[in-house]
Amino acid sequence: MTNAAEFSPPVSSWAASAPVTTNDYQRDRAAFGTFWQAGRRLLDALPAKSKRTVAEQAQAAAILDAARAARKAFLRAHVTELYGRLTGGMTKSHRVEHLAYAAAAEAPGLCPERATVERELSLLQKDKDGHEVDQGLLFNYILGDAACGMHLCHAMLLPCDDAITRLEAYRRDGKIDLGTAAVERRGAISIVWFKNGRYLNAEDETTLQAVETAVDLAILDPETKIGLLRGAPIASGKYAGQPVFCTGINLTHLYNGKVSFLWYLIRDMGFINKMYRGQSLPGVPADEIHGDTHEKPWMAAVEKFAIGGGCQYLLATDYVIAARDAYMTLPARKEGIIPGVANLRLPRFVGDRIARQAIMSERRIDCDTPEGRLICDEIVDESQIDQAIEAVAARLTSSGVVSAASNRRSFRIGHETLDQFRQYMAVYSREQALCHFSPALISNLERFWDAQNRKM
Repeated sequence: MTNAAEFSPPVSSWAASAPVTTNDYQRDRAAFGTFWQAGRRLLDALPAKSKRTVAEQAQAAAILDAARAARKAFLRAHVTELYGRLTGGMTKSHRVEHLAYAAAAEAPGLCPERATVERELSLLQKDKDGHEVDQGLLFNYILGDAACGMHLCHAMLLPCDDAITRLEAYRRDGKIDLGTAAVERRGAISIVWFKNGRYLNAEDETTLQAVETAVDLAILDPETKIGLLRGAPIASGKYAGQPVFCTGINLTHLYNGKVSFLWYLIRDMGFINKMYRGQSLPGVPADEIHGDTHEKPWMAAVEKFAIGGGCQYLLATDYVIAARDAYMTLPARKEGIIPGVANLRLPRFVGDRIARQAIMSERRIDCDTPEGRLICDEIVDESQIDQAIEAVAARLTSSGVVSAASNRRSFRIGHETLDQFRQYMAVYSREQALCHFSPALISNLERFWDAQNRKM
C-alpha cells in the first residue's frame, strides 16, 4: 500500500478517515459504505486509466489499496452476518454470480455493482482498474468461513436452471445443441461436445453457460450411465475437419478484457466440480460423510491436445483415453494466472515435482509417455478412439451406477473432501483476482501470445 504521506491532500484526508470495525453490523455497513463511496468519487475524478500520468496512476492505486484494506477489515468482522443476510440465514441457495451483485446492493461499495463490471468488460484488460478484485476478496472471506463456504459450495453444485428447463427436451430428443457446446446421447453415454471451433475449442464467456448446461443434462439424464467429454471437429484452418479436445482459456478474449473474474469461480465451482463430485441435492449436504450427490462416472477422449483448462478437465474425470500423438500442457506461467484447481489435483497424479514443472516451468507432457500415462488411462491410435470409448464405457458401468458412484465417493474422502476444496477456492478467489488484473498478465500475453496482434 502507498504511504499516506505520498497521497494528494484529498486522498490523504480520505484515507485517514477509514472507519474502525465494531460489533454492530448496521453501523459498520453505513460507516464503511460512506468511506468506500467517497473513495470511488476520488477515483472517478481521475482520468481513465489509459490516459493517466504516472502520478495520477499512483493516486488511483493508493485509493484502491486503501479501500481494499477497509473491505478486508469489514469482511473479517462481518462476513457471517453478511452471508446470512444474502441467503436468508442460509435457507436459500445462491450462486456466486448472484451473490457478488447482491452483496454490492446489501453493502454499497463493498464490491462493484453490475454496471461497473459491464463497463470494464468493454475495455482492454490493461485499461481496467480491476474493481473485480473486490469480488475476489468477498469470496475469499465467504469461502474462508467453514459454514458459509460449505453452503456456497453446495449451491454451486446444484443443477443450473437452464438444464432443468431443457431436461425434458433432452430426454425426448437425445440431443441439445447449445451453440458453443452440445450434449448427445449415444447408448449408455451422454457426450458433452466442446464446439468453440474458431478458437480451437477454447473456453471463454461464450462457452461457460453452454458447457455447464450440457454437463448438468448429462448427469440428470436417466437414460445414460456415463458422461464423456470430447472436442468437436474444427471447421477450417490447420485442423480443418479434425477433432481437437480443448485449448483452455481464450487468451485473445482475455487480453481484450472479455473474460470476467467471476468466470473462473463459476467454471471451477460449477461444472468441473460437478463432474468430479456430482450434483448436490436440495436440502441435503454435499459433504462426503453425511451428505449425498447425484453423479455418474466421467470419461474424456483427448485428440490432438489438452491445453490449460483442457488438461484440468482430465483431473476431474474417472478415465482418460488419449490419441497416441496427443499432449497436455498447463502454460500458467505464460498466461500469468492460476490453472484452476490443477494446483490441488495434479500432484495426486504425477507427484509434486512434475506438477510444479508443468505449472511453473511449462513442461509439456506427451500422453504416450510414462508421465502421460499417470494421467491418461489408455493410449490408442486416433482412429481407434470410438472403439475404445465403447469398450471402456461398458467396463465402467458393468457393475451398476450405484457401485460406480460409491467408489467415486470413497476415493474422494481420501483425496479431496469438499471442505478441502472449499479452503483451496478461498485462497484461489483472492489470488486469481490479483493475477487476473496484474500487469504481468498483459506482458505475458503480449510476449508469448502476440495478443495485441490477434483478431477477436
